[in-house]
Order: sequence, then structure tokens, then C-alpha cells
Amino acid sequence: MVENRLEIIEARYQEIQNLLASSEVVSDVKKMTSLMKEMRSLEKIVEKYHEYKQKQEEIKELKPLLKDEDPEISEMASLELAKAEEDYAKYEEELKILLLPKDPNDEKNVIFEIRGAAGGDEGNIFAGDLFRMYSRFSEARGWKIKVMDAEVAELGGYSRIEFMVEGDNVYSIMKYESGVHRVQRVPETESAGRIHTSTATVLVMPEADEVDVELNMEDVRIDIFCSSGPGGQSVNTTKSAIRVTHIPTGLVVSCQDGKDQHENKANALKVLKTRLYDKMMQEKQAKESQDRLSKIGSGDRSEKIRTYNYPQNRVTDHRIGFTIQQLDRVMEGKLDPIIDALITEDQKRALSGQHE
Repeated sequence: MVENRLEIIEARYQEIQNLLASSEVVSDVKKMTSLMKEMRSLEKIVEKYHEYKQKQEEIKELKPLLKDEDPEISEMASLELAKAEEDYAKYEEELKILLLPKDPNDEKNVIFEIRGAAGGDEGNIFAGDLFRMYSRFSEARGWKIKVMDAEVAELGGYSRIEFMVEGDNVYSIMKYESGVHRVQRVPETESAGRIHTSTATVLVMPEADEVDVELNMEDVRIDIFCSSGPGGQSVNTTKSAIRVTHIPTGLVVSCQDGKDQHENKANALKVLKTRLYDKMMQEKQAKESQDRLSKIGSGDRSEKIRTYNYPQNRVTDHRIGFTIQQLDRVMEGKLDPIIDALITEDQKRALSGQHE
């Protein structure tokens, strides 16, 4: 059954390659872009399938050598066969993962919102630490970060910051970060050296495409105002900050970090579309509650997902019971061990049939 699917995918990959060489497609930019995107989505599967088939042939050729009259040849064939069968089993598992249904949002850019929550000033400072952590992680991957709007806190960090991360398959990696992040440490303002617990909330939303959300501008109210900094003081005498309100849902988005009014308006509308798309996804997932519960990246956003314990240099992801004694490295953007563990567990649940 799996091999039938793989043969169909291989045939489609070959068909796309032929189509891309045709003059009809070369002259149609839209069609060519669509086909190239589809080809890229199949490439890894086809490459792995070729390795899988090569290993099949290798096993077929080695088996008769086990009965060779020369004991040296027989022994060597036995060792090579054991390795080939091990590789074959590994490729088979990798193909099963590659054939899992893809989240349609995986290739999209994301919009993050981080807010300081419990703990007052310390919660805001921690929100700033998380922004820095995600910035370092994104930069290491060659992704681009663009701050859309921020409310800088008086003692450091942010009471709220919204930013976009642009790059390859950003949502597929960052979708696990939504939820409540808890920090345990001694705040700089704590004279008695007591450990405080504070939290910040993280929301990760896939950027909405034009086809995802149709925004009727008659439903949108746009207000223009002066940008403000910490404590609410004005930092810009020209009215360049934008606030958009979606009247049917009551969603409000503000943007003031762009170069001018036009950029802030474009950013605000982009965030509004993304929030509307996110709202649609949440409503859909609420109806498919069993599927939502089995997925790591789509759970309850009020759920405490991770603890950052500074005295013990420890980070624990509570959803999968994963702990790493490298908090200092994690806060510098070395999130890969945690993200990899989350992706592996999500794939494991999917393979075991926990996803619908």
C-alpha cells in the first residue's frame, strides 16, 4: 500500500519535471511557480524512495551470496546484509514520516505575540528574554524578523510585542511555542535573594494568505494616532501609528514600529488577517476536539507548556516530559533539542494513529 503511494508520487514528480521543461509552462509564470512549489514538496520523498529501492536491490543481491561455498564471501555477505537490512528498516520509517499528512500551514511565515503575564515587571522582563531567544534562534536559521508593534515596559522587556518571522517552513517549527511559559529565578529587584515565579504568554499564528481570509474593508475602522513609548509618553510628533478595528469580531490591532503611516497600515492589516485566520482555525479545531488534543502544537493556549528554572539551569517542556540542563544555551537561541523532541513526539503520535 505504501509502495503504491510512493510510485504515484514518483510518477507525479517525473511528470512535473517534464511539464517544467515545456514551452507552455515556461511562458506561464503562475503555473510554473505552482509546479515548482509542488515539486519541492515531493523532492524529499522521491529522494528517500530512491535510496529505499537501492537498498532493496542490494539486499536481493546479497542474499544468494550467503550460500557461497567460499566462507569468506559468505561471512562478508552476512555482515553487509545485516547493515543493508538495518538501513532498509530506517528508510522505511523515514518514508512513513514523510508520507504523514502535512499541516497546510507548515510552509508559512508566522506572527508572534509575546505578553508579560503573571509577575508584573518580572513577567515583562521575561517576555523580553523570550523575544531575544526567538530572535537568536531565527537568525541562526537565516530567517528574517520584523517587529510589528511593541509596548516597552518601564523596567525592561515588553508588556506586549508582536513580530513577524519570515523564512522557509517557519510555522512547521515554531507552531509548538504557543502557550504559557513560566520562569523561576531571583529577580534583580529582589534584595532578599528569593526565587520568584513569573509567566509570559506566547502566541504563534501562521501568516494568512489572500486566499485564507477575504477582508471586507467596510468592516474595518482605521484610527491614526501618535506613537508612544514606555509609560505612554509620545515618541513621535507625527501621527504615524495605526489602529485597525474589525467591527464584526471586535478584534483590534495596533502598529507603530514601521517607517511611516503606510507601512504601519499594511502591517496592521496583515496582523488583522492573520488573527482572523487564527480565529477560524481555533473554531475548527474546537469542533475537532479529539484531533486537537492529540496534537502538541494545537492545544489549550492557557496551558503551561514550559518552565525555565534559572537556579538549576533547567528547561522542562511539560507536554512531553522533556528536560534539558542547558537553560543558558536555550536562552541564547539554542532551542533545537527542545524543538526536535517536540517534532519527534508529534510524529510518533501520528504514526501510532492518535491523529485522525
